[in-house]
Amino acid sequence: MEQAPISLSPAAAQRVAAIARRQEQPAMLRLSVEGGGCSGFQYRFGLADTREDDDIAVEEDGVTLLVDPMSLDLVRGSTVDFVESLGGSAFRVENPMAAAGCGCGSSFAV
Repeated sequence: MEQAPISLSPAAAQRVAAIARRQEQPAMLRLSVEGGGCSGFQYRFGLADTREDDDIAVEEDGVTLLVDPMSLDLVRGSTVDFVESLGGSAFRVENPMAAAGCGCGSSFAV
């Protein structure tokens, strides 16, 4: 069985499902990578209404993670997680391709 190019943790899937239910939207989370942030690239998350033809889609517990091919080049092998701590809660990308990152976890360099 071939390993998925990116994965969604059960905690992240549960959080996306809860947000999607509340907003009455499909349980689809889009991850994209844009230039910017304090380390060169930054992650962008948002609920998606539709899947684009070239999207890479990974499913976990009925939730779909969508990533465009250009962004996938920068996050391949990553896991999207949802963490809660004293500082707050957020989606985090555990990216093995990131050579450096920032303290907030929302930007990285390769």
